Amino acid sequence: MVKVSFNSALGQKDVKKEDNNEALIPEYKDPEDDMRVRQQSKAWCWCMCLGLALMLSGVVVGGAYLYRYYVLQEGQVFVCGVDYMEENFMVPEEEVDVDLPSPVRRIQERFRVLEGDGVAVINVPVPEFADSDPADIVHDFPRKLTAYLDLSLNKCYVIPLNTSVVMPPKDLLELLVNIKAGTYLPQSYLIHEQMVVTERIDDVDQLGYFIYNLCRGKDTYRLERKDTILGMQKREALKCSRIRHFENKFVVETTICEP
Repeated sequence: MVKVSFNSALGQKDVKKEDNNEALIPEYKDPEDDMRVRQQSKAWCWCMCLGLALMLSGVVVGGAYLYRYYVLQEGQVFVCGVDYMEENFMVPEEEVDVDLPSPVRRIQERFRVLEGDGVAVINVPVPEFADSDPADIVHDFPRKLTAYLDLSLNKCYVIPLNTSVVMPPKDLLELLVNIKAGTYLPQSYLIHEQMVVTERIDDVDQLGYFIYNLCRGKDTYRLERKDTILGMQKREALKCSRIRHFENKFVVETTICEP
């Protein structure tokens, strides 16, 4: 009896060969699956591009908005001052060499001109001289109203806009630009005007956005204007406050008296 035996190594090689042959056989793939994958990839790319475009447009629009309402509005703020004569008087010849107080005063204000809205907002700081109050002033040309907020009294006063005293926003802006540039250095004169309180205003929301923001929460009164004259004017002794300000080529002293 003959015993037949096989080499184990040859058996293993045959198995490996079979494995290699199986690995070389490509798997079947559906072409439609590849097409669907490519279409989904393209759709995803388009969505991503569209989203990025929307984000970029949002950034551009938001940046323009912030620039318009913060940078440009800050650029509309001017701090300007003018010199003016306190009063006109003659120095006697025998006192020419005597040192006298100078009649020239200086007033400096902070302006915010909103030309598109037809509004000028003015802040009058605490003056260096006495007998005048700090104030915030709004001139609203579309509504033809002026509002004074006396910061010392914390009271608001409203009166019809006097266009012979207050420059329109466009002209006022041009004047301020010239003053800041040094092309116009006014030495002005002083005008006196007197106002009298007539009645209390309860509905300040009817006075427009800008005056409402100025006067809300404050005691607000309506004023009546008396004749405006040049030079010094006899002053009332009781219940009067004064605000010196300029929004033209001259300075105005507004005297507000309560009956």
